[in-house]
Amino acid sequence: MSDHGVTSPEISFAPEHASGTKRIWRTFWLLSLITVIELAIGLAIYNIHKGANPNATLVLFFKGMVCILTLAKAYYIVSIFMHLGDEIRNMIMTIVVPLMLFIWFITAFLWDGNAWKNLRNTNAGSRPAQTEQHQQHPVEKDAKP
Repeated sequence: MSDHGVTSPEISFAPEHASGTKRIWRTFWLLSLITVIELAIGLAIYNIHKGANPNATLVLFFKGMVCILTLAKAYYIVSIFMHLGDEIRNMIMTIVVPLMLFIWFITAFLWDGNAWKNLRNTNAGSRPAQTEQHQQHPVEKDAKP
């Protein structure tokens, strides 16, 4: 007869879990802090644009800071809540490398689209762009109708 009481070692051992909810709460407060900072920067950008003399360099700097903070939030969400931080390096690379290629493709398409937009009326840059100009020809005083 068969022995139904035998279990394999893969099934009999429960996986070890991390230390409860401490890590999740720490991540929650960190993400909340980053979100509040992003909102404060957004309010600063709004007030700068509303002012009489907006500083474009400062606005660009603040927008770059928001992008960096957003990437930090994305990293923590993927690392903690999607458990990618606990995975092996090869598993991480199978997700990160296609993501970086996707971002590179978007950047390349935007760059190429902008170049096409700038060159579409210039014979690929061989002549200056033509603008609509109405030239008035001088009228001769002795001209006969």
